[in-house]
Amino acid sequence: MRALRVIGVAAACLLIAGCGKKAERPDPIRPVLSVVVAPREASTLAVVGTVEPQFKTDYGFRMLGRLIARPVNVGDSIGKGQLLAAVDPFAAELAVRSALAEVSTAQGQFANASGTANRQRTLIETGATTKATLDSAEQSSAAAQAALTRAQSNLTKAREQLGYTKLEAEYAGVVTAVGVQVGQVVNPGQTVVTVARPDIREAVIDVADELAGMLKIGAPLTVRLQLDPQIKAAGKVREVAPQADAVTRTRRVRITLDSPPDTFLLGSTITTLISGKATRGYALPATAILTENGQSSVWVIDPATKSVNKRAVQVVQIDDNSVEVTEGIKAGERVARAGVHQLKEGQRVRLEGEPQA
Repeated sequence: MRALRVIGVAAACLLIAGCGKKAERPDPIRPVLSVVVAPREASTLAVVGTVEPQFKTDYGFRMLGRLIARPVNVGDSIGKGQLLAAVDPFAAELAVRSALAEVSTAQGQFANASGTANRQRTLIETGATTKATLDSAEQSSAAAQAALTRAQSNLTKAREQLGYTKLEAEYAGVVTAVGVQVGQVVNPGQTVVTVARPDIREAVIDVADELAGMLKIGAPLTVRLQLDPQIKAAGKVREVAPQADAVTRTRRVRITLDSPPDTFLLGSTITTLISGKATRGYALPATAILTENGQSSVWVIDPATKSVNKRAVQVVQIDDNSVEVTEGIKAGERVARAGVHQLKEGQRVRLEGEPQA
């Protein structure tokens, strides 16, 4: 009886021990958010500038005078030969009249001296005059001819000075600036009117000295209208200032526009896109990095088995939202970008938005 009781207790213990063991189950398939590794694109800078004419002329008088007319204003379209401004021509007209009188006097003196010389040549043949008298008459004729030439030159100069009292457009264009008002006294060379050719336009930007060093003559750029970025034009660098401005420390860059739209009006504000240097490595979200014992790693997802494998990486730059990885991964690989601390080596995962494998 005692033996049966011992056997019963042993059987009960074995039954209890068997119930305590549970069958091991595989780790559950975990849904993850992922990202495909892609090379970092070169950074692009947007520089604001304006549309300006490639050719423009500052018109000014060559003489001192009081402005009596300026029939054009900023924004006016003008034609070739159109009057832009005029100064008081009274003094120049008097100079022309005086030069005309001098020419008339010189012509009479030359005619008289020439006739006297011709008569002396006739008389010398008959012996009615002396050689000295003939020489004196020819000398007087030559002096009279020189005086006539001088008077004619003075007349030409006076007429040219009279022409300087008017400013006329050398080509068709648009008035972009005026510098003097009617009634003011203008000095020689002082800008009175500025005229530009609207058919040949360019973009002008001011960039930092180090950025200007990256721009080469002929380099292609994209220029967009700031009011409507969808309107854009292709351009090429035409000129880069050799020195930086002493105040702003920027260098001026002129960009020739290739068939710009009509909306690229003179004075319009534009944005020029400048591609920076290509950056190394790959950009990943900061949440994709798993840091353990000072070593950074990521979970790489095997596309065949849909399982994750830990791989050490080299992080060279990090901020609050993203990191830059240069070693350990390749372009085209898929890595987990969230929940990296809950994953295990070899664990199967389900990509968000995809059916379970």
